[in-house]
Amino acid sequence: MTKNMKKVYGIDLGTTYSCISYVDDHGKPVIIPNSENERITPSAVFFDGNNVIVGGEAKANSKLQPNAVVEMVKRSMGDANYLFEHNGQTYRAEEISALILRKLVGDGEQVTGEKITDVIITCPAYFGVNQRDATAKAGEIAGLNVRSIINEPTAAAIAYGLDREKDQVVLVFDLGGGTFDITMIEIKDGPITVLCTGGDHNLGGKDWDSSVVKYLADQFREQTGTTEDILDDSETLQDLYINAERAKKSLSVRDKAPISITHSGQKAKVELSREKFDELTAPLLERTVVLTKQMLDEAKIKGNIRYDKILLVGGSTRMPQVSKRLKEEFKIECESYDPDESVAKGAAIYGWKLALDEEIKIAIASNTGQNAETLNIENISEAEIKKAEKAVAEKFGLLPSTVSKAGKIALRNVTSKTFGIVITDQKEKEMVSNLIFRNDKIPSDVTKEFGTLLSNQTNVNIRLMEGLELKEIVELNMCSEIGNVILDLPSDLPANSPIIVNFNLNEQGLMVVTATDPKSKNVKKLKIQTASVMSEEEVEKAKSRGMALVVS
Repeated sequence: MTKNMKKVYGIDLGTTYSCISYVDDHGKPVIIPNSENERITPSAVFFDGNNVIVGGEAKANSKLQPNAVVEMVKRSMGDANYLFEHNGQTYRAEEISALILRKLVGDGEQVTGEKITDVIITCPAYFGVNQRDATAKAGEIAGLNVRSIINEPTAAAIAYGLDREKDQVVLVFDLGGGTFDITMIEIKDGPITVLCTGGDHNLGGKDWDSSVVKYLADQFREQTGTTEDILDDSETLQDLYINAERAKKSLSVRDKAPISITHSGQKAKVELSREKFDELTAPLLERTVVLTKQMLDEAKIKGNIRYDKILLVGGSTRMPQVSKRLKEEFKIECESYDPDESVAKGAAIYGWKLALDEEIKIAIASNTGQNAETLNIENISEAEIKKAEKAVAEKFGLLPSTVSKAGKIALRNVTSKTFGIVITDQKEKEMVSNLIFRNDKIPSDVTKEFGTLLSNQTNVNIRLMEGLELKEIVELNMCSEIGNVILDLPSDLPANSPIIVNFNLNEQGLMVVTATDPKSKNVKKLKIQTASVMSEEEVEKAKSRGMALVVS
């Protein structure tokens, strides 16, 4: 009789839609439907008194009760200035996202009959340190053990590469409802290596909807002769967005979509053709092409020129204009791969791999008399690993080859941002000196020597900056501050005394900064706690407040 292995669930916490997945007893990823029996859940939150409604009903009320509904909160993750106010309470983006996670997990528990605790959550590839921290905090507030934050294109590549033996390099073109990623990924039998990435966190299918909404409003004014801006009416605006999204989806399979508009007793009818839709949204599509070409140019600099295909993920890639334009521009076939679900499935596969890794360590420890928690798999012989894989396969009723293949999965990533510190140049102007650059491989460990500005300084404030530039020295206004380290100094140091700064960026995209004064041996080392991410005290408060809300 086989046992059930502890599940680690994969969650695609999307801008417009989210979903949750797990790997079943046969090693296959499965999407869990929500309580409305839908496989994806709108990432919309409706505050209805002390109740919180997440999903389709919340989305339906988004324009009717705009002050009580939150959408697209993912675009504000890590934004220190974002606050949503309702009934005298203020909520950070992490808290809103936690409510979406609670909906997914709660519905998942109803379907599976199992308690969901351990999860892998995905995020856009271009998310920086603060945005990834904020995503992890959202999971913590929701009461989850977040095992890892992985990039959405990487997750899609994991799902895509699971049953493919051929080594290949793919461009993952991920156009979701609110974000766009373009990532070059090398897929081998096991390793998934990100070679280069780019994107825009303010570009997605919702922008296509907005272009249509503006066109429909213009058509209504032309047909009725009204001078009123019908977009100021929340109910009409809601209807227009519903019609725009419906027409967009219809035009993916049809050439025309009839739309009826009603406002203040007046009516208009618009027949939106696919040709007109493509014309209205052409600038948005061209933006994705420009970003793709920019990413390819950066990839070439790093010696990555060849790619085998373009992999389309994200619901918005269903629009025919996408594959048509990409094929026209890049002269290569596009393959649509499970647009809505591949990211969650890939995250679930990675979670399954982590769970299997733990079981293999336990088996090795049992066979060798070692401690599973401190065991280093790199020091174990191939024969011992194979023996453990066989034991784990038998324990859980899996094929040894399935366990072995999962064990080989390894993520190799690049950083999506450039990181540096503030310095003062010879003209006494504050600039940024970069140490780690966008699309550098991670983990990354860089050390650089700087000098104190004045004699007898009592401390130095090392301000960590994040940006996109690839130059070593850049203007301060081209970066944003995400943290700081204050290092105390002896009072007798002369000007230009050496200060050693080390940046260590780990696989999760989290930064540790170490500042050292060689003379006094003073060292300050800490994981960056960014100002834009909730503190532990705020997280605990949010947990207690959030758990008092009824999420449905």
